[in-house]
Amino acid sequence: MRLLHTMLRVNNLEESLKFYCNVLGMKLLRQKDYPGGKFTLAFVGYGSESDNTVLELTYNWDTDKYDLGNGYGHIALGVDDIYSTCKKIELEGGKVTRKPGPMKHGSTVIAFIEDPNGYKVELIELGTQKVVAASNS
Repeated sequence: MRLLHTMLRVNNLEESLKFYCNVLGMKLLRQKDYPGGKFTLAFVGYGSESDNTVLELTYNWDTDKYDLGNGYGHIALGVDDIYSTCKKIELEGGKVTRKPGPMKHGSTVIAFIEDPNGYKVELIELGTQKVVAASNS
């Protein structure tokens, strides 16, 4: 088994595609309208769906606003240079909600940005995080 995708409901598909593709550098992998159900699915990511986990952006034609709720956390993306990445995101019109720096009580360097729908995206500078493998015992 492997993780295939995470689905986010979006208010405006074109605005969301611009953010994920232009600002975050993902590629639109596929998109399809479902007129009978009045929705469109767009899959974006950094590589093919056969080898990578991707995002499914779901646009329901009759819905223009969602409540994010308090159960959703964030998507996390690994980046090589978090400071230049945040600067580039801001230049592209993206919203950095937590400036880059070490996380509280740790050494991992993180930042948070927000997509056009209000979803949080955590940026983690690769090489600064300590990954602990889970044990099967």
